[in-house]
Amino acid sequence: MIRIIGIDPGLAITGWSIVEFDKDSNPSVVDYGCITTKKGLSVSSRLKEIYSDILELVKKYKPEYAGMETLLFYNNQKTAISVGEARGVVLLALEQFSLPFKEMTPLQVKSTVTGYGQAKKKQVQEAVRMLCNMEELPKPDDAADAIAVAIATEVLVSRNIE
Repeated sequence: MIRIIGIDPGLAITGWSIVEFDKDSNPSVVDYGCITTKKGLSVSSRLKEIYSDILELVKKYKPEYAGMETLLFYNNQKTAISVGEARGVVLLALEQFSLPFKEMTPLQVKSTVTGYGQAKKKQVQEAVRMLCNMEELPKPDDAADAIAVAIATEVLVSRNIE
């Protein structure tokens, strides 16, 4: 049994998931959700909230690994910077626990869960629902993405891929 925290970082919404995998790599969602920060707060206050919440999730669920998507590029430079800042505080929180960390591209995550690197949000949600035997689609899509990240992380860990 292995437990992984998957994270889909963002300043406004950071999706997170805790997924366990049995000896045959079958995923089971323990919990998932989103850290939402208020638009009117300062960037530093929002980053502190993300950092604190990730610390609490790691303390509560005690994952053995963490996974997060890499920041490739964004059309909007302001969005890229804020996502990069959110990634930074998440990485800091994970480092506080010396948690082994894997990162992968969105294409790798989508390919792992759907078999298609250009899959749409709904396709990722449906694939996650089916892979994890969930009755309903995981919502919002930030949380579904975090579950997909955990699944892709387990593949990297089980195959010992850097």
